[in-house]
Amino acid sequence: MSIDIEGISKTFGGFTALDNVSLKVPSGELVALLGPSGSGKTSLLRIIAGLEAPDSGRILFDGEEATKRQVQERQVGFVFQHYALFRHMTVFDNIAFGLTVKPKKIRPGKQEIRDKVNKLLHLIQLENLADRYPAQLSGGQRQRVALARALAVEPQVLLLDEPFGALDAKVRLELRRWLRRLHDEIHVTSVFVTHDQEEALEVADRIVVMNNGRIEQQGTPSEVYDHPATPFVYDFLGNVNLFQGRVHEGTAQMGGLNLSSPENASAHDAPAVGYVRSHDIAIERQAGDPGAIKAEVRYLLSVGPLVRVDLLLPDGNRTIEVDLTREEAERLQLTIGEQVFARPRKMRVFVDDYQI
Repeated sequence: MSIDIEGISKTFGGFTALDNVSLKVPSGELVALLGPSGSGKTSLLRIIAGLEAPDSGRILFDGEEATKRQVQERQVGFVFQHYALFRHMTVFDNIAFGLTVKPKKIRPGKQEIRDKVNKLLHLIQLENLADRYPAQLSGGQRQRVALARALAVEPQVLLLDEPFGALDAKVRLELRRWLRRLHDEIHVTSVFVTHDQEEALEVADRIVVMNNGRIEQQGTPSEVYDHPATPFVYDFLGNVNLFQGRVHEGTAQMGGLNLSSPENASAHDAPAVGYVRSHDIAIERQAGDPGAIKAEVRYLLSVGPLVRVDLLLPDGNRTIEVDLTREEAERLQLTIGEQVFARPRKMRVFVDDYQI
């Protein structure tokens, strides 16, 4: 089922949660709503579900108006961050619940319910835990039960609100990969809310980056990461270093670097900011080329497969952060206090709201 979101706005008192948001979710796609707290992503999810009503705009499912439909009429499955399982029910009964409370004329028979629940238990790989209670499960197992319960009623749309936010890092990583595999099997149209950029980049077919109640950018994970449309998107997706400078007579002058700017930006003569991801900076012992900046090594930290290096720039007031692979770090054998040269390999420059 496709979802069309047209001009949705929503305020809570004096706070604008959503400001004229429009979005199309094709049938069978897995979409991540990504953004910081207060960006509007959960409000949008709840409006799709029918748990909130918009102040203006409309929601269409498969081209049909659904804005005023009740929750139970929308054929939507909803998975919450904190599982919301019934503590007094077994795993089996939790999954079966949505089927057992259907009106009698459309309620499946007992054997059909049993067969469907057993199939879902196999899908979530918990066949041997059907008789256990939620308190006897791990957090990851509870979340899989919550997902199976949402799927039991065969929703046309699956909505997930920070589904892995309450779990520890290792379980979160395992579950998001499991969710991606599950989606590839069932292909139900899915929208999930997250503030975790890695989660969105790994799981989603398409990412919708939200900020202050609006959509900043949408696209495939590679599109939004490699080609950020705005400074906010660049800053939100990954560790970023900022270089202050100006664009003047066709040249972007950024912290000692001179970069050619495109013809359509040559008329600018204004302050600008250069954005460089921490893994897009090389460290060298010799200047090598005019694109290198002299700096001092101030801090070294091994973080898993990376070595994080803090470099003090010549003005003595600003530092930049560089991520090196272990191999690069072993080759360089850096020491604190050493003078080196930092060379940005890729920089994106923004002048006001104009991207160069």
